[in-house]
Amino acid sequence: MGLARRDLLIGLAGLPLAAVLANRRLARAAAAGLETVTITTEGGRSVSAALSAPAALPAPAVMLVHEWWGLNDQIKSVAAALADAGYLALAIDLYDGQVTDDRETARKLVGQVDGTAATDTCASWVNWLRGHENGTGKVGTVGWCFGGGWSLNASLAAPVDATVVYYGNVKKGRERLESLAGPVLGHFATRDRWINQAMVDGFEAEMAAAGKSAENHWYEADHGFANPTSARYDEEDAALSWRRTLAFFEAHLT
Repeated sequence: MGLARRDLLIGLAGLPLAAVLANRRLARAAAAGLETVTITTEGGRSVSAALSAPAALPAPAVMLVHEWWGLNDQIKSVAAALADAGYLALAIDLYDGQVTDDRETARKLVGQVDGTAATDTCASWVNWLRGHENGTGKVGTVGWCFGGGWSLNASLAAPVDATVVYYGNVKKGRERLESLAGPVLGHFATRDRWINQAMVDGFEAEMAAAGKSAENHWYEADHGFANPTSARYDEEDAALSWRRTLAFFEAHLT
């Protein structure tokens, strides 16, 4: 690694997460520091993901699930930030390498996701993290939008110790939620037209019926408020939700 690149990566660790995510060059540099890892899933498919390890090992693990844009530099940058916070961070890919910044293409990519294959991918990575030689056996998940829903789906497919959902689809019945092994933290926006109050209220009722723990927070914001590259970005709420996410992981993974 060249000195200029090494200095850049050291400097990134001292920057606020939002500053890195909002700058394409910085996000690209942070993403380039991750290691590509590949496994054969329990269903027999080959899948890859991006891994970032903390300085101190062993460490608890967090699995990240991308937005509908795919596994881009932004999500990899969040994985790098989680590694800086002390977690073995794995950003998985449910699009088989496809990435876009076009809304119509993203919509098509979401529609092409095979639920059975995606569940196999998520569960296989959770199990891989739980048995990782540099892990402690503790695993959490986090995702945004499309990935928020799949953060929850992953936790239903394989036991995890903590689940974080950023404005993701949480429409689940009691029977499915009974398989959750750990608590759920949700971040939702009051002006979200898709993941709305009715859906979240229903989720809370079903969680209670299943005897499961859910801690949900509402922000006076729009869908996508935690993404600095979005016109809906809300700096204050993004920072608050991130602090809550880190506190939640610390409470349940360390």
